[in-house]
Amino acid sequence: MSTREPSSPCINICSLDEQGLCRGCLRSLSEISGWIRMSPEQKWGVILATEARRLSRRAAPANCQQEIK
Repeated sequence: MSTREPSSPCINICSLDEQGLCRGCLRSLSEISGWIRMSPEQKWGVILATEARRLSRRAAPANCQQEIK
């Protein structure tokens, strides 16, 4: 993992889904608000976590999506 500072993963689609993740970048509210105080290593960890979330969502069948009532 690089110690180079990663760019913010924000893509300007800023609203939280029912799981508390940003619909655009898939970061949690604490990951978003803490971003500027994180070390490069911590930021890369968030980037890896968002990629894992993105892959997990792609793998989940549409009928397994949680319905909000």
